[in-house]
Amino acid sequence: MKRTFNKLYEILNITKSADFLAPLALRLYLVPIFWTAGTKKLANMDSTIEWFGNPDWGLGLPFPEIMAWAAALTESGGAILLLVGLAVRWITIPLMVTMLVAMFTVHWKNGWLAIAEGSGSLFANDRTVAAIERLDVAKEILREHGNYSWLTEHGSLVMLNNGIEFAATYFIMLLVLFFYGAGRYLSIDYWFKNRWLKT
Repeated sequence: MKRTFNKLYEILNITKSADFLAPLALRLYLVPIFWTAGTKKLANMDSTIEWFGNPDWGLGLPFPEIMAWAAALTESGGAILLLVGLAVRWITIPLMVTMLVAMFTVHWKNGWLAIAEGSGSLFANDRTVAAIERLDVAKEILREHGNYSWLTEHGSLVMLNNGIEFAATYFIMLLVLFFYGAGRYLSIDYWFKNRWLKT
């Protein structure tokens, strides 16, 4: 029995030669997310600053100008660093902070789910159940007054719940990169470490 387990473990260990693919996949997955978020803020900086600072319809954060610029530059610059694999462990720190701020200031009140699901979901709350009721009404209106099959030809209609699910997922992915780094071979960090930091 022990020999069998050892053999299975050896077979599994063969995959370690390709372990650089996991952090690479995380980096490449996160690049368009942060690039889109950061460049969108930069392109609309005045309204971004207003949204960061306004307590009535925005986030009501202190120092909204500094916070907005910090978030926009962290996200867009972070996307570039993740893409090339440079200073990955360092950039994950402010990116994780932006995800925490997003979770607690924007998404927390909406619960866990990013997309609203009905009462059958373990993570549904009153808000998501009500959203599904509204979605059903919207679908009926579209079936009666629109070309519903054309509208849904490339995917189902959904109701955005805007819960913490996505931000929490990105935070976890960044946390993995913080501990494991950019990965071997396909990152500047790897080559820099091997060339300059070798002892």
